Amino acid sequence: MTLEAFQQSQALTLGVELELQLVNTNHYDLTPYAPDMLALLKNAQVPGSIVPEVTTSMIEISTGICTDAQDAYQQLTVTRDALVKAADKLNIALAGGGTHPFQQWHQQRIYNKPRFKEITALYGYLTKQFTIFGQHVHVGCPGADAALMMLHRLSRYIPHFIALSASSPFVQGQDTAFDSARLNSVFAFPLSGRAPFALHWEDFERYYEKMTATGVIHSMKDFYWDIRPKPEFGTVEVRVFDTPLSIERAVALAAYVQALGAWFLAEEPFEPSEDDYLVYTYNRFQACRFGLEGAYVDPASSESFGLREHILLTLQRIQSYVPDNSKEALLQLRKTVNEGVNDASRLREAYAQAQQLPEVVRQSTLRFRY
Repeated sequence: MTLEAFQQSQALTLGVELELQLVNTNHYDLTPYAPDMLALLKNAQVPGSIVPEVTTSMIEISTGICTDAQDAYQQLTVTRDALVKAADKLNIALAGGGTHPFQQWHQQRIYNKPRFKEITALYGYLTKQFTIFGQHVHVGCPGADAALMMLHRLSRYIPHFIALSASSPFVQGQDTAFDSARLNSVFAFPLSGRAPFALHWEDFERYYEKMTATGVIHSMKDFYWDIRPKPEFGTVEVRVFDTPLSIERAVALAAYVQALGAWFLAEEPFEPSEDDYLVYTYNRFQACRFGLEGAYVDPASSESFGLREHILLTLQRIQSYVPDNSKEALLQLRKTVNEGVNDASRLREAYAQAQQLPEVVRQSTLRFRY
């Protein structure tokens, strides 16, 4: 099976996808209302799309093509407001967060869609355990080879993205001691992790053809990599973000990806190599486990940093590549890094005060709403 051609896209344009929790407003557990939400929103005038996800307690929204953080924020605001209005009619609520703090995976229902049924047939109980919630960011690339170069350069910053977005400290009623426990569920899938090292599209096409010949995969959707090319969009898709608690945070994370991409295209600051991945899993684990307080080993120099320090150094390095309409978003991102605060720490603080996870979820629904 031949990989489709890499489509034209405007370099550094953005697309943002958010997987959201649907919760009952009595006990704040997940509730299987995705079919009802989609029926209410069938004719909603929103900039992007609203679609089902693998279980019926989830819903995914996406923007259209965005030029900068302000554009993404305006688009997400329109869609968020439409969702909130529909949820109010159904007496449910929406929340961000990479995991629901106390839902039980075995109680979830698979959405009635052929692909989700195929996934269930293949992965069994892992499919219901995939009731986790992530943000995906697409960044436009000027060509196929440039997309692969972008992918492997961005791979050095995967720990940044994990720590900045981490919002999944609680799983099935327990504090996991991870800032991002969500990614442990993703890692259970055999085609997760890093993409193969290829810097030329012809090499990637050969890899893809070999994989399809084995029968293991049938399309790019079968790869659950941390970053993957999306040839039909002409983008690279970063997939490691937990869904933030607010659309403001989601937009700031997308702005960070865009600014890194602009730096890469303008300066080509380093040449990716296979050796970049020697410390990839270690750095990834540090970010998942400890968030902003994790360690980071630079793959080029082998120098060790605090992850928070490395993020601040990077933000300083790329500030001249931030579009005017994205500067405020990245200033807010820098502020939270200086303070050592991410959404995981906010959720733990809410629990420390309330001592009840349903109350933590209720507060999360309010944070998403406004």
